[in-house]
Amino acid sequence: MAPNSTAPPGVTHAPPLPAVPPQPGPVSLPEPPPPRRTAFAEGVDRLRRAATTEPGRLRIIGALLAVLVVAFGAVTAWQMTDRAAAADDVLTSSQPLSSDAADIYRSLADANTAASSGFLAGGQETAASRDRYEKDIRTAAEKLVNAAANSHPDSPSAATITRLNRLLPEYKGLVERARTYNRQGFPVGGAYLRYANEKMQKEMLPAAEDLYTKENQRLRDDYADATPYPWPAIALGIVALAALAWAMRRNYVRTNRVLNHGLVAATTAATVVLLWLTAGHTLARSNLDDSYDHGVRSLNVLHDARIASLKARGNENLTLVARGAETTKVGGETFDAYDHDFGRDMDTLAKGLAQAGRLADDDSGERPVTAAVGNMTEWKKRHAAAREQDENGNYQQALDMVIGAKGATGECFDSVDENLATALAHEEAEFKQAAGDGRDALTGLPMGAAVFAVLGAAGAVLGIGRRLSEYR
Repeated sequence: MAPNSTAPPGVTHAPPLPAVPPQPGPVSLPEPPPPRRTAFAEGVDRLRRAATTEPGRLRIIGALLAVLVVAFGAVTAWQMTDRAAAADDVLTSSQPLSSDAADIYRSLADANTAASSGFLAGGQETAASRDRYEKDIRTAAEKLVNAAANSHPDSPSAATITRLNRLLPEYKGLVERARTYNRQGFPVGGAYLRYANEKMQKEMLPAAEDLYTKENQRLRDDYADATPYPWPAIALGIVALAALAWAMRRNYVRTNRVLNHGLVAATTAATVVLLWLTAGHTLARSNLDDSYDHGVRSLNVLHDARIASLKARGNENLTLVARGAETTKVGGETFDAYDHDFGRDMDTLAKGLAQAGRLADDDSGERPVTAAVGNMTEWKKRHAAAREQDENGNYQQALDMVIGAKGATGECFDSVDENLATALAHEEAEFKQAAGDGRDALTGLPMGAAVFAVLGAAGAVLGIGRRLSEYR
């Protein structure tokens, strides 16, 4: 036992216990960084803090007023720009193209009529008849070129124009062959003329009518774009004025000052824009509606009536050309095909003239329509007398009563056509006047709205800034 041992004798000293390593305690991890806040959330907090003080509230009010006034001006300028462009298209593009399409149809139908009249005259075809045919063909070709230049290359109208440009020389070739054989006394000339007429009636005129329908639809679409009220702009204007009125009242309640020059200027600018917007668009809408009701509708009816008279004249001539070679059955009875179509066309003409008379709103428009009705009535009488002669075997007498120099049905047809042309010129002038006034009512409105909106926003900012300067 070691000398310094304190253990009693006989007791053996136990070996020392091994050291126990310290047990690890809970590890403290670093706190994760707070999630990054979005710029929007931080902005909201700043606004919330700013709203607790009067200067902060004034800054928010000024910004909102400026945004409202600028938004009002921007929406007004945008909507009025679209409507002004549509009104200009009505006057300078879609309506003229619609009239051109009607002129294409009329020129083709009149050329067909002139060709049949010249054929009936045989070797004695007059220079006037020949010139009329050539003039109609030139007019149709020129109008087709103009329509092609103003239509979109991929539009359905462009495809129709291309088809008409292809058919026109084919038709001219058939007519020239018919004339050549007719001058030589060959009966085959009549067959060529009937073939030319079939091409005109079944291919060319339906294509021209399709073009006319498409251009009329385009015109209606432009009216639909030009006339609706700009409700979003009007609503924004009312909201902007209400906000400005609230801001001025708030300023009066807190400062006992009746007027704030900046806010008054902003309110004046917004009021001017709103009044200009409502008055200008209402006037434009009224004039455009008038141009449609008393211009476009009358023009469409008169164009249809003129086309019906041309088709009737062509069928009247072809009745004598065919000499009963073409027949049709209606209700079990057999009729001369061309004479039957003549009657149908005259019914269409009568309905069109009646409707045109109802649409005419003054003596200048009603007078030629009334005269055309009288010409049509006389035309029917002379036609019935000519048909009676033809059915009795007096072909030459019937021919003289149709294409003769005096007392023939051709005189009535020419009078109907001239009176309808006069009525069309009158309605065209009325349309241009009303549509022009409608377009002019919108002139300057988009730019004026933008300028007044900027001035109004500046006035609102300056007015609020004047109040903020009192806190410095």
